[in-house]
Amino acid sequence: MEVLILGSGSSAGTPVIGCQCGTCTSDNPRNRRSRASALVTVNGRTLLIDTGPDLRQQALREGIGRVDAVLYTHPHADHLNGIDDLRAFCFHQRAAIPIYGNPFTLADIQNRFSYCFFPPSNYWDKPVLDARPVEGPFEFHGIEITPLTVLHGKWPIYGYRIGNFAYITDVSEIPSETWPQLRGLDVLFLDCLRRVPHPTHFGFDQAVDHAKRIGASLTYLIHMTHELEYSAMSAALPDSIRVGYDGLRVTL
Repeated sequence: MEVLILGSGSSAGTPVIGCQCGTCTSDNPRNRRSRASALVTVNGRTLLIDTGPDLRQQALREGIGRVDAVLYTHPHADHLNGIDDLRAFCFHQRAAIPIYGNPFTLADIQNRFSYCFFPPSNYWDKPVLDARPVEGPFEFHGIEITPLTVLHGKWPIYGYRIGNFAYITDVSEIPSETWPQLRGLDVLFLDCLRRVPHPTHFGFDQAVDHAKRIGASLTYLIHMTHELEYSAMSAALPDSIRVGYDGLRVTL
């Protein structure tokens, strides 16, 4: 299994429009962060986590030619609004792409992007998606996927676990019933919005504390604003916790 971080940034991305801070003007490419998303390749299948507004550029940058399914965490714009770019994959594959998420998320997507759920035309000029709401572990072509319920403020959303890898973004609290599902991880990708806590996200200290408690062999912090500069942040972390960046590939 390989995990590719397509985007490690928050909703504004980095650089932020109009900002002249040290991170936004840095020449370190790891300070350039598109909106949060990841691609998991396992058993020859490609699973996309979220479709942020930078999906087209991310797919071109990384040479992605196929998406077999999409795992949605929640329907906020920075995790959803690149959905129209799935049409290129439907066109090339000549097949509908199944999408997974909790019932609320998929109902919201179907309401806002109803044209994505029509039957295909002869031209495959629109996304053709198959909504599959899930409320517990499920299989996709023999791949066991476990949704991880976490809180984004007061809003229950999903992270995902596949094998000994887990991806958790936009989290402010991990409910007690989810903790057992986080045992024995080799690699964890974890939300870390900014230096200080946020009502709907982990801040730096919270992310580090939770990473230590979860105890994955290696944790990468994601979904970061421009407040967090790559080199300075890296220097403040223990060996088992690292700063994620666009284009990072991790093989399990």
